[in-house]
Amino acid sequence: MNNDLLEWLGYLASLIVLISLLMSSIIKLRWINLLGSGLFALYGFLIGALPVGFMNVGISFINIYYLVKIYGSKEYFKLLQVQGSSQYLNYFLEFYKDSIEHYMDHFKLNTHNPEISFYILRNTVPAGIFIGSHYSANTLKIELDFATPEYRDFKIGSYIYETRKDYFLDNGYTHLICFSSNNAHIKYLKKMGFKESLDGNTACFTKELTR
Repeated sequence: MNNDLLEWLGYLASLIVLISLLMSSIIKLRWINLLGSGLFALYGFLIGALPVGFMNVGISFINIYYLVKIYGSKEYFKLLQVQGSSQYLNYFLEFYKDSIEHYMDHFKLNTHNPEISFYILRNTVPAGIFIGSHYSANTLKIELDFATPEYRDFKIGSYIYETRKDYFLDNGYTHLICFSSNNAHIKYLKKMGFKESLDGNTACFTKELTR
């Protein structure tokens, strides 16, 4: 490999490691850092810098160790109903206000008598919140479905819409509807099984719930 290609390999490895440090999700950080350290190890061996190569091999094994530990550990989820407009609810929404408004462009910080609202606890940590309002006889409109940045790995969504879909059914809702124009949010909705639809002339995303 010529020197120019080796130099670019070093730049690429550096960039990937830098990007990994920007990740708020520990899982994304580990995966991206694993890629970066692997490329750095290759770069080190190719230029004859053995300390660089062996150090990054070690970093790669550390990333692999923690990824295996993360994926192998059992996590516990629980729905905790929001009791009225509590101080903690207001604090939670205000703390994540910018992130919420960026992710769910139709959400307004108005929590007056929602039909369904609960926190999602992940190993006792409040990792997300769900707020829904009555839309029609058997349809619940999703006002907010938000996971904190550290827990955006789709596990919370899978828990809400699959593991605990009986919560909605027990409350008389067989359909969920959500309005969104945010690409990241739309990708999430589709991942959770929502289908593109029309409500009148308005684009929306719907999901049918069955036992």
